[in-house]
This record gives sequence, C-alpha cells and structure tokens, in this order.
Amino acid sequence: MTESSRSSSSFRRQPKQQRGKERVEKILEAAAMVFDEVGYEAATTHLIAARAGTAIGSLYQFFPDKAAIFKAMELRHTERVKAMWAQIDIPAIAQLPLRQMIHSLTISVAELFEQPVSRVVFVQFYLAREIFQSIDESMTQEAINFTANILQQRNPALPEATHQLLAEVCVHSSNAVMLAALRSPDPEHQQRLGQQIEELLISYLEPHMGDQQLKNVMKVMICPHCQSDQLSKNGYRRGKQCYRCKDCGKQFVENPRDRTARHSL
Repeated sequence: MTESSRSSSSFRRQPKQQRGKERVEKILEAAAMVFDEVGYEAATTHLIAARAGTAIGSLYQFFPDKAAIFKAMELRHTERVKAMWAQIDIPAIAQLPLRQMIHSLTISVAELFEQPVSRVVFVQFYLAREIFQSIDESMTQEAINFTANILQQRNPALPEATHQLLAEVCVHSSNAVMLAALRSPDPEHQQRLGQQIEELLISYLEPHMGDQQLKNVMKVMICPHCQSDQLSKNGYRRGKQCYRCKDCGKQFVENPRDRTARHSL
C-alpha cells in the first residue's frame, strides 16, 4: 500500500438517505467479493464498482479509495461482532448442557460469517494484517474475555486465571479451524470443519466445564435459608455467582473466599 492509501480513514460522505445506505452496503459486499477473488493488492475501485453495478463516480461519492472501503468493512464487522456478543444471554447460556452451550455459540458465529464482509475481514486479518486500520489484537482479547466470562459463570469454582487460559485456547484454536473452513472452496468441507470446532471445544472443556462438573458445583452449594441443595444459578452480580433456591425461592450469593459461607441477597 502507498502511504496515501494507508492514511484513508473514513467515508468521504456519510450516506443519510436509505438509498445511499443501501448503495454503501452494496459497495461493501462487492468489495468483499473482489478482495476474496483477486486479493487486496490486485483489487481496484473500478473492479469494485463494476461488481456493485454502480458507476465509479457513485463509489467515489462515499469512498476516496479502496483503503477507505476496507476500513468501512472493518468497522461493519466490528459492529456485527459486538452486536452478536450483546445478544447472547450469558447467565442463561452458561447453564445449558455443555454440548448445547457450545452449539449455541458456534451457531451465532456461523451466522456472522454468512455475511461476506465479516467473512473476508476475518480471513484477511490472518493473511494481510498490514492492510488493517482499526482492528488489531485487542479484538481477539475482547473475544477471549467474553468467553472467559461465560466459563466463569458456568463454573465459578475455578480460579480466574484458569478461566482466562481456557478461553484463550478456545478462541485461538477455534479461529484456526474457522480460518481453514472459510478458505476452503468446498462447501461440504467447510461444514465438516465447522462441526469439528464444536467437537474440539466440547472435548477440551469437558474436564472443566462438563455437565457432571456443573452438577458437582451445585451439589456443594446449600441454601442458607432452608439448607436445601436444590439450587439453580441466577445470574452474576459484582463478580459473584448468584443462586436461587428451588425450594424456598430465596436468592443468595456465593462468597468466593469461602465456599461454605453464603451471603443472602
């Protein structure tokens, strides 16, 4: 890239009307296809405009060059990833059987990568890091922290460092297999690799987050109000796991320093 293309940072003109917004989305999807087919270096704004079925002048109304187009793709992908995270009910999904929990998470990711822009941005991040202007390793760390939060709520008995380590391995390993899947020209092979991501994560997390481990954690918990062990997780507050007694209906919070002591809500 030239220095001038590196410096491109935003839309030349923000679309205000719905027609303009639709045109921008069409340009971004066309750019994703062109970058995927010929690579970033060989791609040109003329190729992108032709693929989008729009005049080159219309493209230049919004983007000064291909670097600005790619940055808009980065921002669109980031918006979609954060929207996906926000839609996941962490306390609820953490209580699902392990296989169901992993399946729900991988389905959300698979739906994300049905979008051409997100698919191409993800692949290019590992193949051509130098073209990126807004996404860096901090986004990977956000994914690790998000995953660690799920694991922490699923099994709060494990140390925080263990949650982080497990999450780091999950994110990096699943990203590696996902990259191979997205680069495969065979749709059936893509699907098989995607299924293996689930099996990989389930096998890896089973000793720490399996259904039996979850039951064991619940068994040692006793309601401080009625001494019942019939409990269910009930969200997460101020760094502590909350529980609800199925017998008396009251809630309490685990004291992480002493699992035999409990604080009523």
